Amino acid sequence: MAGRVPQSFIDDLIARSDIVELIGSRVPLKKAGREYRACCPFHNEKTPSFWVSPDKQFYHCFGCGAHGTALGFLMNFDRLSFPEAIEDLAQRLGVEIPREMQTGGGSQRVGDDLYTLMDQVAAHYAALLKRDTRAAKYVEQRGLTSATLDAFQIGYAANSWNDVLRRFGGNEDARRALSEAGLIVERDAAQAREGERHYDRFRDRIMFPIRDARGRCIAFGGRIIDQGEPKYLNSPETTLFHKGRELYGLYETRRSRAPLKRLLIVEGYVDVVRLHQAGIVNAVATLGTATTPEHLKRAFRLVSEVVFAFDGDRAGRAAAWRALNNALPEAQDGRELKFLFLPEGQDPDSMVGEEGREAFEARLETAVPMSEYLVRTLAAETDISHADGRARFAKEAQPLLAKLPDGVYRELLTTRIAQEVGMSAERLQMLWQKSSATTSKSSAVGARSRIEGTRPKSATDRGGLVTQSVRLLVHYPAAARALGADAVAALGQLEAIDARALYDIVQELRSQPAELTAQFLQRRIGSHGYERLVALASQAPLVGDSKAAGRQLDATVQKILAVARDQRYEALLKQHAAGTLNPQETEELQVLMKVPPTTRSGPIK
Repeated sequence: MAGRVPQSFIDDLIARSDIVELIGSRVPLKKAGREYRACCPFHNEKTPSFWVSPDKQFYHCFGCGAHGTALGFLMNFDRLSFPEAIEDLAQRLGVEIPREMQTGGGSQRVGDDLYTLMDQVAAHYAALLKRDTRAAKYVEQRGLTSATLDAFQIGYAANSWNDVLRRFGGNEDARRALSEAGLIVERDAAQAREGERHYDRFRDRIMFPIRDARGRCIAFGGRIIDQGEPKYLNSPETTLFHKGRELYGLYETRRSRAPLKRLLIVEGYVDVVRLHQAGIVNAVATLGTATTPEHLKRAFRLVSEVVFAFDGDRAGRAAAWRALNNALPEAQDGRELKFLFLPEGQDPDSMVGEEGREAFEARLETAVPMSEYLVRTLAAETDISHADGRARFAKEAQPLLAKLPDGVYRELLTTRIAQEVGMSAERLQMLWQKSSATTSKSSAVGARSRIEGTRPKSATDRGGLVTQSVRLLVHYPAAARALGADAVAALGQLEAIDARALYDIVQELRSQPAELTAQFLQRRIGSHGYERLVALASQAPLVGDSKAAGRQLDATVQKILAVARDQRYEALLKQHAAGTLNPQETEELQVLMKVPPTTRSGPIK
């Protein structure tokens, strides 16, 4: 995502997001006063220590120390990058992301330029498909109609080493953009001396544009027409494209008017296209990679049921087992995961072509629930007719069930495993817990030492007045506006490090106002003292609202300034007694004598 996102937009994004709704869609939250609590999703615990504050738009775990804003939660839980998290929140709110211009190497481009380039190349490929007789014949033989080709903007990459390079890479900046988008490849030094430095990544392939949730082309999948390797070639990871979280066909699925109750995840581009063409518009595909937790998170934002459809051969079964392992952490209560295996030698493309929509949808109704698939697979690999086999069966099942989130589904699956083993679910759980107790204890000790090692130290200045002021600002950033200009200027004259840190925070919040704790903390990530700010945010607020915080802050800062004056008075008094005052210091002392004392007593003698 090229181009810097303005801080004001990030602040607004955090303010408009509902962190309780965001986290609650992934973690079961329970209301506790003004906050919400849950068992932490970032470490294993039985007693809830994870809290979410709607007032602060911030979360914090007192067990492992995890904390952050809505953006931080998406980055930590969904494993998104910072730009991806911004994109995700913006899409949820239906807002466009503005970009600030960036200058570098004599060029100026905003983030939308790469999207524009990708869309232009997709249109070029689509036009080539209609002109190339051989490519057009191939897609016709695959049963794809012209309407389907247009709907998915399927195209053709010419059998040329530099077709895209010549058309879109007219200067150095343009070639740099093509490289950023993954459309051209740089040759090694030896080859570059003999000819062009770059060449087209995709050549003589049917091209499937991969589109994001807003319909913008972010990558391509290219299928070879004749024999050759690789059969499918995908765009590399770029600033626009992260294959571990994108699903081919998701944009087209969301555009359809059909009610969306489930998503069908298949393995190939053509599978998706043929299913949509047949009227099964809820089909999507992973992009040359196993189904990841990120794929499933995206799917479960739209539906509560996901069905995997795999070829019935050995490779299909292996892919299904990988999908199951990745799906287990997402098997929360209320979600359904199922597996459909097609006959040997068949895939969704050929199957729907042979038997049509109704027969294929009837197959979907026979899909096996994930719990049954797990039990059947483990049972097929182990002879459970004797004690040794049942013990092995339970041992193989234990790490799989450990991936499941706590809840009814986990309890029911544990009961199902216990039935196969021939003991009660309670007894099986007790034995599992006993076998892992040593490891869990070791992990807990390590985690506790790490937490204690990073615990912010308490302030040691001016009776904690600076800490109190910072705490007020962390909870109510808008309180900074309550300070008068004279007080702020006086605060800026103090030399103590902690007072200077308070002054910097006040100045920041006056020049870049923030209303929420989350907005303030999001800006300070990575800065010196950030962990201390988080620790203060996790404490209860000192007052009930922003106005009260402003009054309290003003009073506290006045005390800090008074203490500083008293300390300066005492220092000058000692110099006076020693006879070492210069004229300027003498004048300063005379001024301080007129100020009512706070911590000192008595006049100069």
